[in-house]
Amino acid sequence: MQHIAESELILNSRGAVYHLNLLPHELANTVITVGDPERVSEVSKYFDVIECRQQHREFVTHTGRLGNKRISVVSTGIGTDNIDIVLNELDALVNIDLVSRKLKPQLTSIDIIRIGTAGSLQEDIPVDQFVASTHGLGTDNLIHFYRYEQNEEEKQLLQAFITQTQLTTLPYLSSASVSLIKHFVKDFHQGITVTCPGFYGPQGRVLRLGLSHPGFIDRLTAFSFGSHRICNFEMETAGIYGMGRLLGHHCLSLSAIVANRVSKQFSQNGQTAIENLIKTTLGIIAGI
Repeated sequence: MQHIAESELILNSRGAVYHLNLLPHELANTVITVGDPERVSEVSKYFDVIECRQQHREFVTHTGRLGNKRISVVSTGIGTDNIDIVLNELDALVNIDLVSRKLKPQLTSIDIIRIGTAGSLQEDIPVDQFVASTHGLGTDNLIHFYRYEQNEEEKQLLQAFITQTQLTTLPYLSSASVSLIKHFVKDFHQGITVTCPGFYGPQGRVLRLGLSHPGFIDRLTAFSFGSHRICNFEMETAGIYGMGRLLGHHCLSLSAIVANRVSKQFSQNGQTAIENLIKTTLGIIAGI
């Protein structure tokens, strides 16, 4: 097996992966990701016990137990550039021997569930409700740096998306884990989530700068392909789904809707909505 050079997999002084500052035994096989570092404690406060706390830069991890389920909650920061770091280092913790720097002969798949916020693109998905993403459609460029193959359904969805939205950049698409999303039906809208490489222009917001695609929001809302429609957008889901598929992990993205871009409403109870999503998600995870 090939030895992975020190310049390619960076470890810190305690032998932990560099950005996450984690050792293999400090990570559970069920991982919740959140964007905001302060949200880690908002999840872990429901654990029966916290075994481990680690932090480096914006990457905060708490690992503990909820009933019989061992769970890690990890903050990613914002954007798919950070997702590239987090997913690769989570995978390294379970599938690379950090001492020998070689791949383990038996690969491990872990469950990775994002709990985050998003903006709704459908009037019938109001603020404070939840979305489970059936697909992540990336308008960023992360997955184009990897050898990645879409399945036939994804190719058809992508072609319809490009035709209907007239987007000039090349998007990518990946699906949620079937084994996870089947547990998130009651109280969840399900549909495609678009992942954007920014918060303002890439999500159609106008402050002082004009947009190259001024009708983009309307075209996302109007998109349809068979039973598929776009429910929401945010900044991480497609990266998680794409990297998760490439690395062989089971991924799901869950969002609390804090803004509706069609009705122009913003949640007056956003913190309550995310708190409710955390409690709902943990209750489901504990029973899986």
